[in-house]
Amino acid sequence: MKRTSRLISTTIALLLLLLSVSLAPAAQQKGGNPASAPQKASLPVLLTSCGQSPGPMQFEIFLKRLSMDYVYKGDATAADLSTKSPAGAPIKSVIIVTGASLKGMGAAGVSIEDEINRIKALIAAAKKQNIKVIGAHIEGMQRRAQGAAPGDNSDELSIDAVCPQASLLIVKKDGDADGRFTTISTSMNIPMISYEKNMELENVLKGLFAK
Repeated sequence: MKRTSRLISTTIALLLLLLSVSLAPAAQQKGGNPASAPQKASLPVLLTSCGQSPGPMQFEIFLKRLSMDYVYKGDATAADLSTKSPAGAPIKSVIIVTGASLKGMGAAGVSIEDEINRIKALIAAAKKQNIKVIGAHIEGMQRRAQGAAPGDNSDELSIDAVCPQASLLIVKKDGDADGRFTTISTSMNIPMISYEKNMELENVLKGLFAK
């Protein structure tokens, strides 16, 4: 009797071990881990900014170099989602680059509140049209720390407006030194692609928009 009971207990333990192993990869992918299945998006893409920083210019360099179909508009609104790309195709993805520049916003005649309201409407419209929303922070920790005055938190407000609402994040690693974007990724179940050097952004875009 004892031998039978021991055999049953051993069998149950083995079954539980096999079950935990089989479920582990699914749990990792669900958590928005950057190492999960490769992320994909479709062209054309609408490229814009939340905060009028120079960040989108880096994206544009590589989009041009890769001959990708895109539209760049720093102050894009929901109405721009109906814009046709240079190739005449409808917009399929939106990349919103976070990080606020007081100089850039001043030149554009807008405040961070104006930017946030514009982006909220843009994201809401994109989701209604099943257009993929990609939040990006590519200027590193310097962009997050360069407030023009003590107490200026416009960079962080820009991040808050975009990243938790995105379906994918693209982040330069040194901008995540405090785990800000990793926390958003894991807590909100949003996949994140991270990279170290500026030139690596080209490969990120190649992989993301590969057919």
